[in-house]
Amino acid sequence: MKVRHGRSGGDDKIELQMTPMIDIVFQLLVFFIMTFKIVSQEGDFNVKMPLAAPAAGAPDDLQLPPMKVRLRAGAGGLLAGVSLNDKGFGTDMDALRLDIIGFIGDDRGPGSIQETAEVELDCDYGLNYEHVIQAITAVSGHIDGSGNVVKLVEKIKFAPPRQASGE
Repeated sequence: MKVRHGRSGGDDKIELQMTPMIDIVFQLLVFFIMTFKIVSQEGDFNVKMPLAAPAAGAPDDLQLPPMKVRLRAGAGGLLAGVSLNDKGFGTDMDALRLDIIGFIGDDRGPGSIQETAEVELDCDYGLNYEHVIQAITAVSGHIDGSGNVVKLVEKIKFAPPRQASGE
C-alpha cells in the first residue's frame, strides 16, 4: 500500500515548539521551590548524658531513698488514707507536704537534693481523680506566705493502678 503525501511534495518538517515546553519546565520549577520544606537536621538533640557513677562502695550523699506515696480509696472513691513510705497521715495532704519538705530540705537549684528527688504515686483503682491531683499538688510544691512558688518534687511517676479491695 502506497502512502500518499500532500501536495507540497512530502518534505513537511515537524518542528517542536520550545516556548511552551520551557514555560512548563519553569512552572514545575517554581512549584517545587514553593512546596519545598526545610527540615531541621536530624540527630541534633540536646541530650544530657549521666555522669560517671561514683566508686561502687561510696554511697552518694545527694541520693534520696525512694519516696512512695500510697493513696487508698474508700467507699465511693473517697480518700481513705495517705502514706509516704508506710508512714500514715490519715487524709491530711498538708502533713504529707510537710513530710516531703522534711525529706528534701530547703536547698534549691542545680546540684540540690530537690533536683534529683522523685516520688512514685501508688493509687487504688477506684480512687476519685481529684484526690490524685491533691497528692500531686502536695508533693510538687506550694505557695509561701509572700506569694512565691516553692518547688518541691518535679519528677512524679505513677505505679500501675490496683484494686481497692484486693491488695
